[in-house]
Amino acid sequence: MWKWLILLIAVYALYRLFANDLLKKKKETAQEEAVDLERRVAAGEMVKDPECGAYVVKAEAISVRDGDKVYSFCSYECRDKFLQRLKDGGRELPPRHSADA
Repeated sequence: MWKWLILLIAVYALYRLFANDLLKKKKETAQEEAVDLERRVAAGEMVKDPECGAYVVKAEAISVRDGDKVYSFCSYECRDKFLQRLKDGGRELPPRHSADA
C-alpha cells in the first residue's frame, strides 16, 4: 500500500515538473511572437487591417488607395465591409483612373 502511495506521489511530482516546464516554454514562445510582430510592424513589413484589426504582411495585403492614404486589408470581405461603411456614411472613394485614359 505504501509503495503505491509513494509511486503516485512521485508520478504526480514528475507530472507537475514537466507541465510547468511546458507552460513556461509556451509563454516564452508567445512573448517572442509578440516581440516579432512589434518589430515587423515597426519596420513597415506588416500593417493593421482597419476593419477587423488583424495584422497583415504588407506585400500580401489587399490595398485600396484614397488619395495619398493606402488602406490594407486581410481579405476581400474586410475590404468590402470597409467600403460599404464609407458608402453608408455618405463618402465614397474616388474611382481609380487608368493610365490609358
